[in-house]
Amino acid sequence: MSATEYQRIRIAECAAHDGKKVEIAGWLYNLRRSGKICFPQVRDGSGVIQCTALKNTLPEELFEGLKHLTQESSVIVRGKLRAEARAPGGYEMEIEDATIVQKVPEEQPYPITPKDHGIEFLMDHRHLWLRSRRQHAVLGIRHEVIRAVRDYFDNNGFTLVDTPIFTPAACEGTTTLFEVNYFDEEKVFLTQSGQLYNEATAAAFGKVYTFGPTFRAEKSKTRRHLTEFWMVEPEMAYATLEDVKRVAEELICFVTGRVLERRKEELAVLERDVSKLQAIQAPFPRISYDEAVERLKKKGSEIEWGGDFGGTDETLLSEDFDRPVIVDRFPTAIKAFYFQPAPDRPDVVLGADVIAPEGYGEIVGGGQRIHDLDLLLKRLEEHQLPREAFEWYIDLRRYGTVPHAGFGMGIERFVTWMCGIDHLRETIAFPRMLYRTRP
Repeated sequence: MSATEYQRIRIAECAAHDGKKVEIAGWLYNLRRSGKICFPQVRDGSGVIQCTALKNTLPEELFEGLKHLTQESSVIVRGKLRAEARAPGGYEMEIEDATIVQKVPEEQPYPITPKDHGIEFLMDHRHLWLRSRRQHAVLGIRHEVIRAVRDYFDNNGFTLVDTPIFTPAACEGTTTLFEVNYFDEEKVFLTQSGQLYNEATAAAFGKVYTFGPTFRAEKSKTRRHLTEFWMVEPEMAYATLEDVKRVAEELICFVTGRVLERRKEELAVLERDVSKLQAIQAPFPRISYDEAVERLKKKGSEIEWGGDFGGTDETLLSEDFDRPVIVDRFPTAIKAFYFQPAPDRPDVVLGADVIAPEGYGEIVGGGQRIHDLDLLLKRLEEHQLPREAFEWYIDLRRYGTVPHAGFGMGIERFVTWMCGIDHLRETIAFPRMLYRTRP
């Protein structure tokens, strides 16, 4: 058969082509040799397939080329598929023809080998490390999380509205902004959140969400922080703190269920204890900030009322629960200017954090927004924020103001939890951290 008579497929599609002659284009993942036979394993991004090359059925030059392929050489293999339960992916191919597109030079071999490498070496070679089985599994789960997040909101009446990355003012604290030179010497900032703009679009569409990169100039080196990360942020008009809790709980359960349903193979690669994820069912436990502080003190934390939770505090809180815990009514002094104070107790706000189990920290933060014009003006002044930069935001309280609420969920933190891994850096293709901007 000529090359044109083989149907090009991806390895993930093998089950639909059992017994047929196909062509697979990919890269050499592994290779075993034994005299007049060799067993190239080929990956194509959708899976890995074991191939068999026999010396007596192939031209000598081709067989020798396959036999001496180097790791990550690019190759197109052609042959007949057959089911084989012992093979990776459950299928094998006996090679009838092949094209070696590029052989990685033996004098400059692929730098990532089966031996142990330090994390700095792997991060320096992140562009290549992405090809490994573990990284492939992590980013496959990230893809599923993002797809499920979109499906949840799209199927529940939310409209996706994109918000600016360049912003004229802070959404959270001004100390965590990246300043950018704009035109004519104007200074703008990389967005910390799309929330303020979301409040405007919620007044237009009722229920909205934005999904995109956000930037925080925190000089943090913890395993829970990146300087550039992706966040999904829903916002709802005519909504309260209780709506935030309900929607966050529904979203987390929906996304976790999808990962369990569709990413069994990736979870197995990561040796994730899926029983921990199967426990993620509604209702989630709900406690107040006051109760959380008391719990933490009993566990030996030095936190005092009015202090924000650190990573250790979040871990201690999560020890008591097998599913996320919702903590609400935080002190007004530690929350952003836009949080609505509790009507019965102005020293706390109608805000909530959702803290993941197993020590993975806060995965959702949000609450009810101030909808009263005078109170918003007072808060802007108290936080020493420039009123002129927020005039458009103030307008939302002049024209049709209503109680409204929303939250943000960081994708990398969520994926880290789903995967059961230690650090956010593996959950995005090219992480940006305090001391890492390359590759």
